[in-house]
Amino acid sequence: MVHCYENNGFYIALDVNSGAVHVVDRVVYEMIPLLEDGVKAGKTKEELYQFVKEKGVFDSRTDAEEGIGEEEGKEAIEEILALHENGMLYTDDIYEAYIGDFKNRKTVVKALCLHIAHDCNLACRYCFAEEGEYHGRRALMSFQVGKKALDFLVENSGNRVNLEVDFFGGEPLMNWQVVKDLVAYGRSLEEPNHKKFRFTLTTNGVLLDDEILEFANREMANIVLSIDGRKEVHDFMRPFRGGQGSYDRIVPKFQKVAESRNQMNYYVRGTFTRHNLDFSKDVLHLAELGFEQISVEPVVAEETEEYAIKKEDIPSILEEYDKLALALIERKKAGKGVNFFHFMIDLEGGPCVAKRLSGCGSGTEYLAVTPWGDFYPCHQFVGQEQFLMGNVEEGIINTAIRDEFKGCNVYAKETCKECFAKFYCSGGCAANSYHFHGNINGAYDIGCELQRKRIECAIMIKAALAE
Repeated sequence: MVHCYENNGFYIALDVNSGAVHVVDRVVYEMIPLLEDGVKAGKTKEELYQFVKEKGVFDSRTDAEEGIGEEEGKEAIEEILALHENGMLYTDDIYEAYIGDFKNRKTVVKALCLHIAHDCNLACRYCFAEEGEYHGRRALMSFQVGKKALDFLVENSGNRVNLEVDFFGGEPLMNWQVVKDLVAYGRSLEEPNHKKFRFTLTTNGVLLDDEILEFANREMANIVLSIDGRKEVHDFMRPFRGGQGSYDRIVPKFQKVAESRNQMNYYVRGTFTRHNLDFSKDVLHLAELGFEQISVEPVVAEETEEYAIKKEDIPSILEEYDKLALALIERKKAGKGVNFFHFMIDLEGGPCVAKRLSGCGSGTEYLAVTPWGDFYPCHQFVGQEQFLMGNVEEGIINTAIRDEFKGCNVYAKETCKECFAKFYCSGGCAANSYHFHGNINGAYDIGCELQRKRIECAIMIKAALAE
């Protein structure tokens, strides 16, 4: 499978199965789709040339700028054959053969999302957690529940050394003492169990102060800071419960976090909605505030919500991604580069086979834990009782849910099989698929279109910066 596209004047061909990316001239670009069947069938250069000639591809005019002359056509055929012979074009899918072993692999838990607080001091309009309540009641996780969750993680992590724990909410700073106590407990488990904890914190920043920052900089491998961009956008979508905006309260704190961590191991994370389809301005606003690690993601919501992204919004969003890509290239060339999460792509190593096929590992390697100790496949399933998997006292009881998620991969999803993006998005979010189609092996259609565009932009940026 080869995906060819043009962006910002670059002709790009992505060989999906090998991951090889080729920036080519217009002639090779136009010839690649024509020659695939013939090259894979083993036809010679002469046979391919005759095939193309009979197709009427060649332009007899010697000064034709838009046509293809016979000599440049012959050169293109030679280049395409060389790429194929070197395993960089028209390659076979080597991953599908792994599926059997992949489904039957032993389940090892490597990460927990601890819902340290089902409560929040903001009232964000798009919050899937219902101001921290998650379809249930307000609650704070006790140290004892958190302690049992960490014990479960150690006991079910097999030979894996590196374990991850995200303190999540609601707003985790509303239960800060328990966060500190659990970090200390986790550190006490490391040496005797030959483990290493990587703690992260996701916060809206309202309660952030110097004491918390000092502790986080010492103990947290990463900090996620929630901010939506421009003041008017952020204050409209992320107000306090009384309606007041939170932008002025958090921006100086977040800037201090970024600088204190040397612009590494954190990111500001925003959400764009139908109210700010010009979200490139929000990304660039965050860059101007001095943030170098930025994520601004599309809201996922029922179409009935007034802020939800609709199908008719897609063309303008795709244009916005193109606009943002060009702006980020300019910033990089001017020495003011930032990392935009959705345009970060590894074209050399990339993720391991398991991650390419199944993504985040929700329901298997990654679990969410409620304040009272229940296990769910991830934070977006919390409160939906049909996805209750077990608890910290008894472990995983409903293994059928785990097995269902174990079988969730790009080959189990019909919409993924022929999609060029499948090994980059790994099939997308299971929760989004379930919420829109009632099946974790489906796909969130709007999200897929936007993901494909982001990957195209990410590759184009690599090409532009390599010039």
